[in-house]
Amino acid sequence: MGPYATQTLGDMGADVIKVESPGGDITRQIGPIKHEGLGPVFINANRSKRSIGIDLKSAKGKAALLKLIETADVFTYNMRPHTMAKLGLDYESVSKVNPRIVYCGLFGFGQSGPYGGRPAYDDLIQGASTISSLIQRSTGEIPRYVPAAIADRITGLTAINAILAALIHRGTSGKGQKIDVPMFETMTKFFLNDHMSGLTYDPPLDKGGYIRQLSRDRRPYQTKDGYVCALIYNNKHWTNFFRAIGRENTLTDDPRFASVTTRTQHINEIYAEVAELFKTRTTAEWTRLLDDADIPVTPMHTLETIFRDPHLVATKFFEHEDHPTEGTLVHMREPTEWSDTQPRANRHAPVFGEHTAEILAEAGYSQAEIAAMLAEGAVLTADAPEAEGDI
Repeated sequence: MGPYATQTLGDMGADVIKVESPGGDITRQIGPIKHEGLGPVFINANRSKRSIGIDLKSAKGKAALLKLIETADVFTYNMRPHTMAKLGLDYESVSKVNPRIVYCGLFGFGQSGPYGGRPAYDDLIQGASTISSLIQRSTGEIPRYVPAAIADRITGLTAINAILAALIHRGTSGKGQKIDVPMFETMTKFFLNDHMSGLTYDPPLDKGGYIRQLSRDRRPYQTKDGYVCALIYNNKHWTNFFRAIGRENTLTDDPRFASVTTRTQHINEIYAEVAELFKTRTTAEWTRLLDDADIPVTPMHTLETIFRDPHLVATKFFEHEDHPTEGTLVHMREPTEWSDTQPRANRHAPVFGEHTAEILAEAGYSQAEIAAMLAEGAVLTADAPEAEGDI
């Protein structure tokens, strides 16, 4: 959550200082690794940042962080609030140092409820916020998790919105504030926005769930030679579809297709019938037919074919970077298009503690003071011995 949110802010131009405890961010160790401490999960969520290693259990280390906070706009953390309080970095303590600070915490649960102190990870939140049960309901199989850290990423995006809005508020009021971004509540709102359905009313009109999204045949359509993703959704789509396959009378002859309401009521059987139709032509044939009929269609990509997608190639979505230690890397550019201040990566993903001395010097520490702090282990660089823990 935190790394994804702050990387995006960094791409937008923020000077992001990543504070790492001895041992560094645990994601440095995940995935196939060329050099210790720079795994792909870390690389893909930590560009456009500087790294400083600080032992926050050291008085001098904590003092160094508080000195950085004095001139910071935003303080973001990705831990449970009670851990921050133990470190003396709760909002009350931080805001005394800098009353204008926007203090944003990303963690599992809202602090006013009984789950407030619990640890949380993406998998847990997916299950708790109904995602796994919705997958079970739509597939008829066992509950599963989405094969991506979707709760982390969505919560991170939510934090970006909150941080930027708080900065706008500070610009007009002069006041900083504390923002909590809990995963559980964020993801529950995200998914129930569609699936409240009849539960929107009191008393309820049904047991909830958006029936079209839960249909077992709402999936890529199998063709003669592969799969294709298509959505025949509104009246125009259905009219064009049946005309293209030579069945233009279906909309008038079959009452199931009469309206959005009737199609929704019969969506399972409709999707099942369409799935059988798609098996009669190749992927290329369906893509041409649907394109000509102005019906939304895309390829079903894999982790191999996505890099060859002609649209992503044309828009230069995947970029190559020369990393000082990892060689050539492939990264994804910021997908939004800006007319003036286009966000882009401005720093490579840092080695642990790569910028410790540089950041401390900017904060006003002398070279002798920095050397003494390094010798004591209050702050750390890439050459410092590793210890347990991460922040």
